[in-house]
Amino acid sequence: MTYNQLWHLIVPPYDESEAKAVIRMVLEVVFGFSLADLYSDKVNELSSDEEEVLREIVGRLQKGEPVQYVLGQSDFCGRAFTVRPGVLIPRPETAELCEWITARHAHSNHLRIVDIGTGSGCIAVTLALNLPHPRVEGWDISSEALRIARENNERLKAGVRFLKKDILAPGLSEKAAKDKGEIDIMISNPPYICMKERGKMERNVLDYEPETALFVPDDDPLRFYRAIAEYGKTALKPGGELYFEINPLYAGELKAMLEKTGYGNLEIRKDQFGKQRMMKGTRP
Repeated sequence: MTYNQLWHLIVPPYDESEAKAVIRMVLEVVFGFSLADLYSDKVNELSSDEEEVLREIVGRLQKGEPVQYVLGQSDFCGRAFTVRPGVLIPRPETAELCEWITARHAHSNHLRIVDIGTGSGCIAVTLALNLPHPRVEGWDISSEALRIARENNERLKAGVRFLKKDILAPGLSEKAAKDKGEIDIMISNPPYICMKERGKMERNVLDYEPETALFVPDDDPLRFYRAIAEYGKTALKPGGELYFEINPLYAGELKAMLEKTGYGNLEIRKDQFGKQRMMKGTRP
């Protein structure tokens, strides 16, 4: 079977350009093929066992399972992160948030950073490896997410401390008091999609990625942002920074809430697709 025959097998659920990219990824990651190998039909040289593996992969892709889950990995900021259905697949927009922080603090030594809702640990691990000698924690409520994050942390030797914590839990204000003025940066890509937006989403996201990491109630879209901002009021150092990935639909409401909560120097940035996707605030 040729490369061209392979990508045609997954149209749909993918369109033509996506199908080509997905099959290239599979052949590179699983079999080590280069682009030149694909166009020279090296696929025809696979052993019978390798062909069986490839058939199984194509079958899963035909059902709409995201290629990152099929392969068990996703690229993020130039590193391969383990992903399974218990965590969100890292997005390019989230990488842009990490790049913003890295560029701003490239020469800031020994920052204390907390990543809330860490998932695969992609944000926490990336910042730990890209900044000079930071102390980084990653929090999540999911035991499965924490297992995956710790796998990534150990494999990439990032030195992040991962903890099971719920930012919505009663009594977290006591923890904030213990952290009073100790944290330099808090960052979060929390659940921010309202249930009413489900109808506009791709089936491969709805059918495979964890709902608890995606959705918030329609009547409270800022639930996680509000809790994190309240925590940060106490736990952040004066001048400490809060970074969020955001839902463009609620950028104005979020900015107003942060202003009311006491944050200053608010800045909104657009992602590569031109959508308002990141926000930064500073504790006075």
